[in-house]
Amino acid sequence: MVYNLGSTNSIFNQFLSEIRSESMQTDQLRFRRNMERLGEIFAYEISKKLTFEEREIVSPLGVSEMKLIKEFPILATILRAGLPLHQGLLNYFDKSNSAFISAYRRHHKNGRFDIELEYTSCPNITNKILILADPMLATGASMEITYKSLLQFGKPKHTHIVAAIASLEGINFIKRKLNMNKVSVWVGAIDDELTAQSYIVPGLGDAGDLAYGEKLQLS
Repeated sequence: MVYNLGSTNSIFNQFLSEIRSESMQTDQLRFRRNMERLGEIFAYEISKKLTFEEREIVSPLGVSEMKLIKEFPILATILRAGLPLHQGLLNYFDKSNSAFISAYRRHHKNGRFDIELEYTSCPNITNKILILADPMLATGASMEITYKSLLQFGKPKHTHIVAAIASLEGINFIKRKLNMNKVSVWVGAIDDELTAQSYIVPGLGDAGDLAYGEKLQLS
């Protein structure tokens, strides 16, 4: 199942438009906050798919029966670009444990690149709900590799993949490569085009650089 939050009218699209806007991307603080806001809205929508149970809540004047989340999901994100989106998810799923994955593109002179994973910190995810977030789902290759690397820490009950913007090619790749009975994909927009360097068009650019500043590329 693929859920495209940007396809319906809501305040979500205001925040998405601002992270896309070239004129607003010069403000790193606003970019990070808007990405965080998207994470909060994703968290709210995903929460509707979780399991709830009734609990008694004692107020100063009595007892209220309320339906609360039975078990909070594990939140995983790809460093560094995923941190603001992760924070938004964590703001709402504030009882969740977190996993972090260091993954990046190693570019070659011919324009091709490999996905390199250097570090993973993850709790036991066996039979847990996992939310795996990365701002951009371009080719889908890094998401597939990251997801499969997390399986060494257990097999989750279900995984929700979250991306602010995805390409159509990336969505189709995930559908082919992952078990969609066990995976849901949540996006803010699906763009049609990828460049020769596998950047989404119109996309928004490099989310990590826009959030934290340009990085030096070493050969």
